[in-house]
Amino acid sequence: MQRGLALLLTGELFTTSSALAVQTALGWEGYQRSGDPLVLGLIGLAEFVPALLFALPAGHAADHRDRRYVTIFGLGLIALATATIALDTAANDTRVWPLYLMALFIGVGQSYASPAYVPMLAAAVPTEELPRVMAMNASVWQFGTIAGPVAAGLLHLLGSPAPFVVAAIAAGLGAACVAFVPRAIGRSHLVGEPHSPTLAEALAGVRFILKTRALLGTMSLDLVAVLLGGATALLPVFSADVLHVGALGNGLLRAAPGAGALVVALTLTARPIERRVGPILFLAVAAFGAFTLVFALSSSYLLSLAALAALAAADMLSVFIRSTLAPLLTPPELRGRVGAVERVFIGGSNELGAFESGLAAALIGAVPAVAIGGVLAIAAAALWAWRFPQLRQIDRFEDAVALSRPDMPRDTRGLAPPGEA
Repeated sequence: MQRGLALLLTGELFTTSSALAVQTALGWEGYQRSGDPLVLGLIGLAEFVPALLFALPAGHAADHRDRRYVTIFGLGLIALATATIALDTAANDTRVWPLYLMALFIGVGQSYASPAYVPMLAAAVPTEELPRVMAMNASVWQFGTIAGPVAAGLLHLLGSPAPFVVAAIAAGLGAACVAFVPRAIGRSHLVGEPHSPTLAEALAGVRFILKTRALLGTMSLDLVAVLLGGATALLPVFSADVLHVGALGNGLLRAAPGAGALVVALTLTARPIERRVGPILFLAVAAFGAFTLVFALSSSYLLSLAALAALAAADMLSVFIRSTLAPLLTPPELRGRVGAVERVFIGGSNELGAFESGLAAALIGAVPAVAIGGVLAIAAAALWAWRFPQLRQIDRFEDAVALSRPDMPRDTRGLAPPGEA
């Protein structure tokens, strides 16, 4: 399984670098074409809508088909849409609607790739190794969040199409890595013959989330906190109108969160969190909101870079905890459908959050919009800690297995048997 894990992590590096390069270049291109921050929000909305519309069919596909092929389909669609944006910018198009359309197709690709990819990581290792593997994956992901934006800023110096061309190639390389993942990892969840989906099967993931309070709490907290406190969608506005640093400065601002988060991710790889998992999650979200407020009020480029790095470091803690808890709280046969619903939550906190930020910035200005969001993110952490005591009371990651599958046999340490991760 080590070969499969190495391929999955390499694929993660390519696909994350591609995604962040596209987000950075697409936001800059949209703002340069329009000069309207609302455009940034509409691009985010265009990426979110497919996550909502395709959650059920994508989740069913991830649970009833070879997950390698479902992931490759999603990544292939992303590569094609990104290449199309490159052609559009090469033609010196000044219209905004083609960007919305391609963002929509990118969202469809992400809807299929995401719920199929993460369960393969869980299938590649036994339960007790999952926290460390998720930390490794988070480190790779964060490295991609640095490499992608910096590459987009530098490649923009070669012309507007360049970031999109390279991003399309990177997405294709990510798909190629997944294609060579061992068959056993992609098909470990399959029992019986593939069959047409039923509504009851498609909704099984939704029902499971609703009855598992800890899972519902961690997903909804991520949705609300980043929906309210998201600042990265408005970076082109801050770069151009507040800090006056241009396209390269915008790329560095977009990379700063990745730098802060990478430090935390590498630390977690060496020393994963072992105790007080639930309380740390809420503290991390509150810190995310606080540093978002600092970024909003900053007029210094260096302070803005530091605030972005710090808020992402805090977010990395919550992302690590959520990404590790989700598969532990979910039986293997439901991970695709639960992951698809989770994609809606993640899409809500990122793409829909971008829409909220763009709309708020258009109405009250970018600085007040981000500042208010930071304050509300802090409030959300406190409210969720009160409303979801099941999540707050999780001490060790292994406790999550008992919450979702109390009848499963345990070894003497309370762990599920290897292969039941």
